[in-house]
Amino acid sequence: MQEIEVIAPNLKHSLSGVTTTVIRLLPIQKEMIGIVATGPGLPEDLPHIRLIKVPFLSNRRLRIWHARRNTEMLMGLFLRYVLRRNLKLLFTSAAQRDHSGFTKWLISKMDALIATTPQAASFLKHPSTVIMHGVNTELFHPADDKQTLRDKLGLPGGTLIGCFGRIRPQKGVDLLVDAAIEVLPSFPNAKIVFTGNATKEFESFQREQEAKLKQAGLADRVKFLGERPWEEIVETYRALDLFVAPARHEGFGLTPLEAMASGVPAIACHDVGAFSAQIKDGETGRLIEKDNAAALANALAQMLEDPDQLATEGRAARTHVEQNFRIEGEAEAIVKVYRSLLNTA
Repeated sequence: MQEIEVIAPNLKHSLSGVTTTVIRLLPIQKEMIGIVATGPGLPEDLPHIRLIKVPFLSNRRLRIWHARRNTEMLMGLFLRYVLRRNLKLLFTSAAQRDHSGFTKWLISKMDALIATTPQAASFLKHPSTVIMHGVNTELFHPADDKQTLRDKLGLPGGTLIGCFGRIRPQKGVDLLVDAAIEVLPSFPNAKIVFTGNATKEFESFQREQEAKLKQAGLADRVKFLGERPWEEIVETYRALDLFVAPARHEGFGLTPLEAMASGVPAIACHDVGAFSAQIKDGETGRLIEKDNAAALANALAQMLEDPDQLATEGRAARTHVEQNFRIEGEAEAIVKVYRSLLNTA
C-alpha cells in the first residue's frame, strides 16, 4: 500500500457537494500522491482509512489533513494540538459570503487555503490559491441510448428535465416547481425529476411543492425521487435532455458541469456560484436572474420549443467541458498545493 501523505475527511453521512468532490477527485489524485479519505458515506472502492485509525498513524511522517467543512477543520485542529499528530492543515472554501466569527477563527489556524472561485477567495481574508472545479469526462459522458437507460432507471420518456441536490429553498426547488406549473401545460411531452433528500427541517417544504403540483394537475409529470446512490445519479444525468440548477445560493455548483459533460445543456443563475463561468449563454444552456421564477419559466419555454436546438446545445456543452473543465487540471493543481505544504516541513 502506498504511504499515506494526504487525508481527505468527509465527516457527513448524506451525499452533498463536498462528498461528491472527494469521490470524484481521489481516484485521480491517488495516481499522483498517497491520498486516502476518511469518514462515512463513501464508495467502497475509494482509498480509505477508518477515522479511529488516524490518531495511530506514525508521527515520523508529515501528512496533510485536507478539510472542506468547519467540522473537518475542527477535527484537524484536535488531531494536531490535542493528539499531537504531525499534520499540516489545508482548507478548501467554496462559500461566496462573509464567514461567521467561528469559521474565520478556524480559517486563521489553517496552514494553507484553496478557494474554488475568485469570489470565494475574497471572503477568506487570507492568502489562498484559486482552483476551480472540473469534472471527470470519462465518468460523465453522453448516453449511447437514452431510452434504454431510462427503462433501466425507471425514468419516464419524453423530454426529461432534471434538478439534483438537497430539497430546500436554498436550492430553488420551489422556483422550478412554479416555472413548471406555468410552462409544462404547453409542453405535454416534458417531465421533471428531482433527486435529493429533504431533511426533517424541509420535509414540509417538499410536501408544499408536491401539493402545488397536485393542484395544478402535474403530480404525474414532476416527481421527487429522493436520495439516490451516486452511481445512479451519474447515469441519471445521461438520461436527461435538460438540466436546471435554480439555486438561490451556491458555493461553486458542480451539477451543471456534470450535466454538460453528459451532453445535457443547463439552465442556471448568472449571479450564483460559478455558473456564469460554466455556461455559455445561448450556446450550452441559459443564464438567468436568480430568485426569478418568471425568468426560469421563460428560459424553460425557449429550450423546450426546439428539440433540435436542445440536442445541438447538449453536444456543444460536452465539447465546452472537455476543453475547459476537465478534472485532471483541478486534481493536478491541488496536488501541487499538497507538495508545497509537504516540502515546507
